[in-house]
Amino acid sequence: MTLNERDVDQIAILDLHGRLTSNDGAGVIKTVVDRLLSQGRTRIVLNLADLAYMDSSGLGEIIACYSATVKAGGAIKLAHTTTRIQDLLSITKLITVFDTYDTEARALESFTPLTVPAVVAAVRG
Repeated sequence: MTLNERDVDQIAILDLHGRLTSNDGAGVIKTVVDRLLSQGRTRIVLNLADLAYMDSSGLGEIIACYSATVKAGGAIKLAHTTTRIQDLLSITKLITVFDTYDTEARALESFTPLTVPAVVAAVRG
């Protein structure tokens, strides 16, 4: 699995490509999310449009990222969730935990705009 990182309106977007399994890309997302959180960046979208496959290990990594982000006062949203990933989230009852969106634009819109005091606090760290 490969991961591309980009920012839109102070929201980190992580584009996931390939397969997220115990053998492919294990730990990559968590490492990046931990770095983002250490920088005070707590608004994250995981773009799953090019994620071909995810097994239970991959799902576990996304859960670990979600937990760390919520603990830091932030949120992770899932964009471009395929039918297969929606089914996986439904079977595991995680569909009620994750905010999932058909498009990246909708995921971005779901974040409330940062207020001026929040922006100042984020910059000060």
